[in-house]
Amino acid sequence: MTDEEIRKIRKKNNLILGLILVAFVALVFSITVAKMMGGATLEAYDHVRRPQLEDIK
Repeated sequence: MTDEEIRKIRKKNNLILGLILVAFVALVFSITVAKMMGGATLEAYDHVRRPQLEDIK
């Protein structure tokens, strides 16, 4: 294999890896946003007893 062929293969592999990483970041971001959309049940932990949170298990 020549140096040019090796560079092309590496460039292709790096592009594929980059796309996989971008897809993973997008997946984590979308899961985070989806979890935060249910903000009605999300309350701060200020060490106060809240009956609303006791029903959720």
